Amino acid sequence: MNESRIRADHQTTTMERAERSADLYRMVMPDHICPYGLKSKWLLERKGYDVRDHHLSTREATDHFKEEHHVETTPQTFIAGERIGGYAELREHFGKVTRQSKTSYQPVVVVFAMALASSVALNWAVSGTVPPLRTAEWFVALSMAILAMLKLGDVESFSTMFLNYDLLARRYVPYSYVYPFAEAIAAVLMLSGALTFVSAPVALFIGSVGAISVIKAVWVDRREIKCACVGGSSNVPLGFVSLTENLAMVGMGAWMLVKAALPG
Repeated sequence: MNESRIRADHQTTTMERAERSADLYRMVMPDHICPYGLKSKWLLERKGYDVRDHHLSTREATDHFKEEHHVETTPQTFIAGERIGGYAELREHFGKVTRQSKTSYQPVVVVFAMALASSVALNWAVSGTVPPLRTAEWFVALSMAILAMLKLGDVESFSTMFLNYDLLARRYVPYSYVYPFAEAIAAVLMLSGALTFVSAPVALFIGSVGAISVIKAVWVDRREIKCACVGGSSNVPLGFVSLTENLAMVGMGAWMLVKAALPG
């Protein structure tokens, strides 16, 4: 009786271990270690799997593996003998949605958070205080500078996405290429406090056109498209955040003009 129970417990434990084990086949060569293979191994270990890590150390071994298992890419993960697939499929297996398949406000949140933190830090470094008005000014200007930098990283991709909704760019395509440079110049001048007669009108103009374009695309035409605010490869949906960004530029431009006109 005891022997039967011990045997049954042993079989159960063996099955549980098999279910919690995984075989990972990934490229590990002298001149190349597959990053997705490293990510797959890390994800499996984080999920509590005992990973049997099989290295494909030559091109011939990799090609043979692909041919044997009828797959086109590595890494490949097998759990309890069942092929799950590459890193993207492994993430889906564990209920994680890949970034490419969903929209996200995360890039914009990160930009605004860093701009706010930087404006607070710079004010503290300069004066040992955090004056609300100047902090707000620097926050908007730094946000514009960071967003412009992301657009300028790939102007061609930005202009393509921008043409999906911007009313002026649709009528005059070169504007889609000029926009990120105009945003960058306005941001830098606002931070310096110099040439307000240039920075304020530019911010007012591009912000106003942008706000009208967003309102028409999202709330009038009811279109569900992505925003080019953080560059041409983002998954940020066009909507309230995009409108807020443009209105902030309008407000900043108007305030700079009023500030310049004030005595003293």
